[in-house]
Amino acid sequence: MLIDFFFTLKDAKIPVSIKEYLILMEAMQKQVIAPSLDEFYYLSRMTLVKDEAHYDKFDKAFGMYFKGVDTLFEKHPEIPLDWLMKRIERELTPEQRAAIEKFGYDKLMDRLKELLAEQKERHEGGNKWIGTGGTSPFGNGGENPEGIRIGGEGGKRSAVKVWESRAFRDYDSERELGTRNIKVALRRLRKFAREGAEEELALDDTIRATANNAGYLDIKMQPERKNNIKVLMLLDVGGTMDDHITRTEELFSASKTEFKNMEFFYFHNCVYDYLWKNNRRRHAERFPTWDILRKYTPDTKLIFVGDATMSPYEILQPGGSVEYNNEEAGAEWLQRFTHMFPKFIWLNPEPEGLWQYRQSIAVIRQIMNNRMFPLTIDGLERGMRLLSK
Repeated sequence: MLIDFFFTLKDAKIPVSIKEYLILMEAMQKQVIAPSLDEFYYLSRMTLVKDEAHYDKFDKAFGMYFKGVDTLFEKHPEIPLDWLMKRIERELTPEQRAAIEKFGYDKLMDRLKELLAEQKERHEGGNKWIGTGGTSPFGNGGENPEGIRIGGEGGKRSAVKVWESRAFRDYDSERELGTRNIKVALRRLRKFAREGAEEELALDDTIRATANNAGYLDIKMQPERKNNIKVLMLLDVGGTMDDHITRTEELFSASKTEFKNMEFFYFHNCVYDYLWKNNRRRHAERFPTWDILRKYTPDTKLIFVGDATMSPYEILQPGGSVEYNNEEAGAEWLQRFTHMFPKFIWLNPEPEGLWQYRQSIAVIRQIMNNRMFPLTIDGLERGMRLLSK
């Protein structure tokens, strides 16, 4: 009865096999789960999906196939609707925005501690308490030139810190590219060499050796010709980068194809004292940034990928990260990377025409010695040309 479900997953480009499908059928026959759609979701994902990078595709395919079936959750807790809704979105005039006080980072954190001790109930639409839809710098759904977002979704992108558990997703390295132009642009960064075992026929040498051997065949072999360029790619993920997932996945997929010696790590907004390779386990499996700086040789080509859109505090201020209190400013870590790897660039998916309106982009460009390029074909070609010099 689940054959159509199997083909739905195949249509979603998830590499499921008949063997895995039979394992799922065997598990169903032996009743290893209760008759619950929720439990079937986790069982089918466990048996059919081999790579966490395909979880998002699986969720979409699962939802599409079981559309119309009742919710995955069997219990609905009674939560007041008005506690969940953003009932007003503040839209202020430039004069009103200018009148709102900017606290500064240290003063902002001190004021939050005071309010946490004083506030006893939910608040909405004001200019002091932690709430929604107001002009206070604390809460969500409101308007303030800088603040601490607590819950809710980002809107104006002016928060200097975010108080919530945030889930990011890995970029899909198997995404089908809409164009081959990205790969063509990346091929400017190539350095071929013949290394390793002699497994490939050296035709010219074989002809020459055979002629010198009075016509008796003398086969000559040579190592395979490979691109031995080394690339370290650091990718911003989550937050404002959600707007650029498609183009970043295209770049990531093309890069893994073109650069056989490529390593990658994720960061959020700015590089700090640790990076990670799997977003679902980013709090459990961290790689100290110092280890990464020491591991790779200086001839490695360094490519940052990110929109550089954040509060300037996140770059210049210790403790400025939106997620935790970093001991050193992000600018310190960026400078360490640029000193360790002289060949570096920053690829920015944000339209180049908007760069002048982002203060954080100006700061990053200065740290990068203006080696920032837009994530376009022309920008890629200019970036690869600079790295190949």
